[in-house]
Amino acid sequence: MDVKRVKDYLYWLYYQYQLVTCSYVLEPWEQSMFHTITVTVLAMVVYTAYVFVPIHVRLALEFFSQIFGPQPEGA
Repeated sequence: MDVKRVKDYLYWLYYQYQLVTCSYVLEPWEQSMFHTITVTVLAMVVYTAYVFVPIHVRLALEFFSQIFGPQPEGA
């Protein structure tokens, strides 16, 4: 892939982002505030998922392994 195609694709993605969020109608200072808040919220969601999802998956696996674990032979 050449650099021009990657640059055009990234520009297209940014344009789609602006269309979906309607941020193209904002003033420049409003756009920067909106983008800053959006990136901050997205970073917090990714961090929270990275930290807490593995813990909850492990706890769920432990819970279900206790419920559906090996049954005694004499039952």
